[in-house]
Amino acid sequence: MVRAPSFAGVILAAGDSSRMGTDKALLPWPPRNSGQPLPAETFLSAAIRSLALCDFVIVVVGKNEALLAPIVYAQGASLVVNPDPGRGQFSSLRVGLHEVLNRGRDAAIVTLIDRPPVSLLTVQTLRDAFAAAGDDTWTVIPEVLGKHGHPIVVGREMIESFLRAAPDSSAREMIAQHRDRVRYVAVDDPSIALNINTPEEYGRLEAHIKAV
Repeated sequence: MVRAPSFAGVILAAGDSSRMGTDKALLPWPPRNSGQPLPAETFLSAAIRSLALCDFVIVVVGKNEALLAPIVYAQGASLVVNPDPGRGQFSSLRVGLHEVLNRGRDAAIVTLIDRPPVSLLTVQTLRDAFAAAGDDTWTVIPEVLGKHGHPIVVGREMIESFLRAAPDSSAREMIAQHRDRVRYVAVDDPSIALNINTPEEYGRLEAHIKAV
């Protein structure tokens, strides 16, 4: 039986970006040389737009709330504050998923701000895979060339599992505990497996985009 879930988008953007030296959410997208004018898009605005197929998008912020709020609201998204982002990414995930349930949705498409935005086709593929899966599938994860990445789709059962977990747990641990409820879906989108955490990684991404 095909499910008909309603999807919320969740972007985790509460980190301090210490390795990058500047907030990753504000990095220009696509990457540009420092001497060029900043484009209209940033990692954050592009991430929000990539989740346009969701009913709404929630951005989890931390101490960077004042910096990110103008972009969030300009893109028609909303934000929720992690009061203690120092507890780690899993705490931000839980804050975002609490808001998903509070707004009456039973599935979420979750991504990280340190990933280049994926294509709308990738998001649609993941949505369709989750909707077509049976009730025994709690999570859909994309993969490309054997690598797993984001965004991931989590249904109510996995959301509740995350929220019941110990605060010092991780999403990776919880997914491993329920590996029999996970479905991996092949996509033709290398962005799902890229992490941009340092200026060097951002520079390599810039060089790659120029070469394409």
